[in-house]
Amino acid sequence: MKSNRASLTCKHCYSPLSETSVPQAHVSAMFPEDMLLSHLGPSVLLLLPLLLPSTSAFFPNIWSLLAAPGSITHQDLTEEAALNVTLQLFLEQPPPGRPPLHLENFLGRTLLADDLFTAYFGPGAPSRRFRAALGEVSRANAAQDFLPTSRNDPDLHFDAERLKQGRTRMVGALRETLAAARALDHTLARQRLGAALHALQDFYSHSNWVELGKQQPHPHLFWPRQELQSLAQVSDPTCFDCEELSCPRNLMGSTLLTSGYFGALPSKPAGKCSHGGHFDQSSSQPPRGGINKDSTAPGFSPHHMLHLQAANLALLASIQAFNLLRSRLGDKGFSRLLDITLTSGLSFVLDTTGSMGEEINAAKIQARHIMEQRRGSPMEPTHYILVPFHDPGFGPVFTTSDPDVFWKQLNEIHALGGGDEPEMCLSALELALLHTPPLSDIFVFTDASPKDVFLTNRVESLTQERHCRVTFLVTEDPSRVHGRTRREILSPLRFEPYKAVALASGGEVIFTEDQYIQDVAAIVGDSLADLVTVPLQPPIVEPGRPLVFSVDGLLQKVRVRIHGEVSSFCIRNPAGVSQGHEEGQGLLGHTRRFGQFWIVTMNDPPQTGIWEIQVTAEGTPQVRVQAQTSLDFLFHFGIPMEDGPHPGLYPLTQPVAGLHTQLLVEVIGLSSRSSSGGPLPQFSHLVLRRVPEGTELGRLPLESTGPRERGFLSASLPPTLLSTLGRFSLELTGQDGVGQRLYRAAPQSCTVAPVLLEVRCQGIMGWLERERIAALLTRLSLQLSGPSGSLAPGNKAALTLHIASFSGPQDMELSTSVNPSFTLTSNLSRVHLEQNESTWGRLWLEIPDSAAPDSVVMVTVTATGGETNPVSLTHAFLRLLVLGPEPQDQLAAPPHSPHSFLSTTSPASHPSTLVALDRAGRGLADNFWWGTVGGVLLLLVLAF
Repeated sequence: MKSNRASLTCKHCYSPLSETSVPQAHVSAMFPEDMLLSHLGPSVLLLLPLLLPSTSAFFPNIWSLLAAPGSITHQDLTEEAALNVTLQLFLEQPPPGRPPLHLENFLGRTLLADDLFTAYFGPGAPSRRFRAALGEVSRANAAQDFLPTSRNDPDLHFDAERLKQGRTRMVGALRETLAAARALDHTLARQRLGAALHALQDFYSHSNWVELGKQQPHPHLFWPRQELQSLAQVSDPTCFDCEELSCPRNLMGSTLLTSGYFGALPSKPAGKCSHGGHFDQSSSQPPRGGINKDSTAPGFSPHHMLHLQAANLALLASIQAFNLLRSRLGDKGFSRLLDITLTSGLSFVLDTTGSMGEEINAAKIQARHIMEQRRGSPMEPTHYILVPFHDPGFGPVFTTSDPDVFWKQLNEIHALGGGDEPEMCLSALELALLHTPPLSDIFVFTDASPKDVFLTNRVESLTQERHCRVTFLVTEDPSRVHGRTRREILSPLRFEPYKAVALASGGEVIFTEDQYIQDVAAIVGDSLADLVTVPLQPPIVEPGRPLVFSVDGLLQKVRVRIHGEVSSFCIRNPAGVSQGHEEGQGLLGHTRRFGQFWIVTMNDPPQTGIWEIQVTAEGTPQVRVQAQTSLDFLFHFGIPMEDGPHPGLYPLTQPVAGLHTQLLVEVIGLSSRSSSGGPLPQFSHLVLRRVPEGTELGRLPLESTGPRERGFLSASLPPTLLSTLGRFSLELTGQDGVGQRLYRAAPQSCTVAPVLLEVRCQGIMGWLERERIAALLTRLSLQLSGPSGSLAPGNKAALTLHIASFSGPQDMELSTSVNPSFTLTSNLSRVHLEQNESTWGRLWLEIPDSAAPDSVVMVTVTATGGETNPVSLTHAFLRLLVLGPEPQDQLAAPPHSPHSFLSTTSPASHPSTLVALDRAGRGLADNFWWGTVGGVLLLLVLAF
């Protein structure tokens, strides 16, 4: 069960069921009004209706099972549940300055994430960050079926009748989600949430809960103190033999809860059910067949006929999980978890040596301005990060979501002491990247070159892994004689590491002077508006050749930034109207100059068509064109996994040389463009360009999957590209609704890695090793405490390292680092690989007793080319969470909570209400509970 759709179908919101619909029931028949549903969520639970027929409700995409195109995937379930709870939040929390949303406005049509943001925040509101967060959760969910450390672990899939163990691991992952979110590491929180949801959804597909006739989620899966009742024991036979692909009657008539065995380990006892399907070794051993409901295809799922019912319950349970997190984190914390926002965080890296007084003051002015102007608005930053540095130290990192706390901390930063140039800038930047949310901007204020140049390549890779853009504001004043001591002759190339990091991250290096820093620093506020970079041709200034860019009707607030030793420039619009470099209002826009830095804000709306910029300068000036638009795209890479029980795409952070790789594109803003009823914009081709030269490497057709308004596209990267190392950029080309050309560029360049390098956490031990030790401890009357896979102070965690070459012989040296500086040892330091060879290594991470509870650890593995080629090749990053002592019952709701989600008592002890919709989709206004109960449970049923 896998895919990637951030949409919600309410097209048939409780419409009459057809004669072939299953089951033939009204809401009241499936969920009687006297049923107590407090376990479904807080006071308001909106479950918008989904008709999930096998023919059209879930569109096929690159993750869909080709053998079962009507199957509902893990990603579908995850994103449907997230959209339900997000809409619920929007309905309960009207946006400031805008009218409240009404449920009836979402009935009778397919709802997309773009629609939610447009309705809540206003026309043109970008859902890019929200959809990226959903993608993180969904990919982490799907990866559970691919990762070597998780795909065969029965505890992570509720297989092999390990139901108690499965619940322990699932609840543990949810606890880790909460801990990581409270520690403001939402990337790790989303990864753990994806793992938890995968297991939760698998319960309904891999167990016989549906076959037992259950029509609601299991009431005790989230309550660790509640005993799982009526579990089949090892001596209880559960299945008959079935030699057909489809096995509708292979379960014995028992009322015991069971799940299927998969593969060779653990071995299937006599009389037990298998998972089933072509790739399950255990299904060839009597009793043959299986009970999984993963898909609609008999070849994969012997109980395929119950796939929709299992998906129904899995969706209900997933909504419960999201509501649990919302009730524990609060609305603000939950919004940060799913990045339900329009803006990025505010992240500063500040040089605090004695010469930096003006720069620090400029950072304070900009931060104060942003906080005052945006407080309480949708554009208020959700995260604030501050990392100071000097010589020889850097840090500590300060993170908060409270603007007042951030301002207090920032206001305590002063320029003190001196220090030789260079400084520990890249170390501080690396620390900021480890704590800054993805898709954020980081601003570095300094007047010195980096001392830690050796970190350049690692920081470049980390900016791409985090999808963060880094802008360096460098004050270089040759006349300065105070504050900065220079004891050595400095290289004119000393700032090249900054340029390399800026190029890799999609940022820039801006050189200015103290007297202009406050004005130049205004770009901080501009960058928080989620601007897109408009591609230039050529991408760098060439003498005598104009820079060309295209403006379409979906761009607004276009800005041109030019900095360098510029003597003049001229901007020309498609009608031939020109404007020079003179300051003030011109024919095309308003120009401001601050030393060697120009900002030209074009008049709105800008004329559509081809624009030109002609620049005359010494050296190579930097030119950047940015604009606001709701039409943008996200992308990531994947490897097709076609053989195995769960076909799909294995996610990659970057393409690997020699490995068949797909590029997956998710276009954002299409549905908001279709609201007017006009034609949709359409991207048709992917253009690959060498960075920084801009040379075109290839032009590939984009294949659309499903309805166009969903915006899912894919392309297969050419082998010629994947055999050539180096950076390349991505551009999408197409046409808007009226036939004008469209261009959108990815904010960051990409790199082809020469090898596949992965590091994963095995936890404290694998499941089989853990079971053997647990059995021994049981005989000794001892207990093994703590969930498998968690890190705790005083423990040693096993990490697995996998490295593979697909393009030719490779000699590599491996090095490791960890932040904070815990002890990390490895049994693999050098490796030689021939083409299509791989090897595995083991790392041991020691967590000291002094480790802070609920803190995040980042492990980095670097592969270099050895003595003959010492350039860093590629990096692998792994985020881990150190858990504190397990709370008494972290997931239980506090007594008498009006928003109880989980309780230490039976969920039936908390009454709730149910309001159904009639067949026309109207609320039952005459229902007594509608007018009297403050917290209405509005349940629009999933009908089949």
